[in-house]
Amino acid sequence: MIAIIDYRAGNVASVKNALDRLGVASLVTADPAEVLAADGVIFPGQGRAGAAMKELKRTGLDQAIPRVTKPFLGICLGMQLLAEFSEEDSVNCLGIIPGRCRKFPGTVKAPQLGWNKVSFKPASPLTKEFKDGEYFYFVHSYYSDVGRTFVTGTTDYGFEFASMLQKGNFYAVQFHPEKSGSAGQQLLKNFCEVSKCL
Repeated sequence: MIAIIDYRAGNVASVKNALDRLGVASLVTADPAEVLAADGVIFPGQGRAGAAMKELKRTGLDQAIPRVTKPFLGICLGMQLLAEFSEEDSVNCLGIIPGRCRKFPGTVKAPQLGWNKVSFKPASPLTKEFKDGEYFYFVHSYYSDVGRTFVTGTTDYGFEFASMLQKGNFYAVQFHPEKSGSAGQQLLKNFCEVSKCL
């Protein structure tokens, strides 16, 4: 069973539909106990950092998420909130991955909206079956500035930024796999296999 975190902002329905297509059982929940008991957890991304952190604190998920020991996938805002701090709404985040979430510099158009390449470095269990430079769908104005230690994929958008991260059982992607066609479906399939749900 995959728990999909519901914090009243994430792109929950699209993620659940993608898992349904894979035949993977999932549960949309804001209950910390259900999140901690799941075989895998997906933290979908949509909305603003401040409102999302407020809702996580209201439900106690801000304390539960760092305690997850099963495979965890943060998507877009769900990736950014794994950092220590976000410039969006100047809010403290979950602090799972050291670093900050920063706004795109004025030299590029924000938001980045559309398809872009991801360069995988190093290989990740999530990128099995992919060739380097696979295209995924992005919608974001902020990016994770977390150094190099936990970066497993990068994307060029006038400058290079981290588009995939991994720290232990915590995986994260800046793009939206649930909106990325067959490539996104394959990535979610890979995550479900890591979670032993497929």
